[in-house]
Amino acid sequence: MTTQTIKIVTATEVTGPANRRSQQRTTRRRTLGLLIAAGVLGASAHVPSLAQANTAQGRQEIRIGYQKYGTLTLLKGRGTLEQRLAGKNVTVKWTEFPAGPQLLEGLNVGSVDFGTVGEAPPIFAQAAGANLVYVGNEPPSPASEAIVVPKSSTVRSVADLKGKKIVLNKGSNVHYLLVKALEKAGVAYQDVQVIYLPPADARAAFERGSVDAWVIWDPFLAAAEKQIGARLLADGKGLVNNYQFYLAARPYAEKNRDTVRIVLEEIAKVDEWGAAHPKEVAAILSTQTGLQTDIVALAASRYAYGVKPITAGVLEQQQKVADAFANLKLIPKPIAVKDAQLGASQLARK
Repeated sequence: MTTQTIKIVTATEVTGPANRRSQQRTTRRRTLGLLIAAGVLGASAHVPSLAQANTAQGRQEIRIGYQKYGTLTLLKGRGTLEQRLAGKNVTVKWTEFPAGPQLLEGLNVGSVDFGTVGEAPPIFAQAAGANLVYVGNEPPSPASEAIVVPKSSTVRSVADLKGKKIVLNKGSNVHYLLVKALEKAGVAYQDVQVIYLPPADARAAFERGSVDAWVIWDPFLAAAEKQIGARLLADGKGLVNNYQFYLAARPYAEKNRDTVRIVLEEIAKVDEWGAAHPKEVAAILSTQTGLQTDIVALAASRYAYGVKPITAGVLEQQQKVADAFANLKLIPKPIAVKDAQLGASQLARK
């Protein structure tokens, strides 16, 4: 079976400045079309410029992409960021995305300025030429993602997945979990059939029995366990870190470092609050996600709270993920993760 290759945006060779500008315009149009087709943006959507993002009458705006998990969902639910930024004449616009790759496509074409994703999406995005920067990360949370099988499945170990169909969201954090789990079990990546679907479609395929296993993260993982009795085959413990990263579009971060710093400060506050108030966290997440309280409580129990600045050690771990994908030809070219770092001094208080 041939190795499957993932490209978020096609990488092409650039031979000169004029060609580069043409390629960038083409890439932006192509990616916007993908977002519209996927329903992430409406058919009448356009890509705002940085100047347009800084809205009329002197008010500025930060556009934050989030998913159905984690601290950003709590931050949105509590409303404390809006209160803090109001004094700076900055408004907040929230946009939900089904997964990290789609969120970073939005960041790449200029529809969001800031967001959070797992380990793999920024690697795929950077390899495709996205101009993003890492600005912070949550501690490792390896239990928040797992490979699951139907409760009646005869598959009892990762080694039993050889020759089986496995569904996951392409370029997501769980992609690396599958790579490492197969490696530990002695199964070649080429010896499984990987099918790429977003979480909702993946669950439907899983419930129909069209696939043998599903690699997924919380709260979708918790929902599968609670609602359909999905059986955990292996989670990330001992295999992956599963960092959650905060990223920003480089032009936005460099021009609005004070706003980015404030967002990170408010994330740190809600992290501290969330760690001490699990029941309240579950209530907020239930309201924000539409999931039952027992589902989000299970997911939240596996969170790791405590946003930190990006360190050299974290970037080294992220480079290992990038190298693994490059070796498997899952990204179009090797990358240097450190090229997407925004220096801590750039976010320091003026």
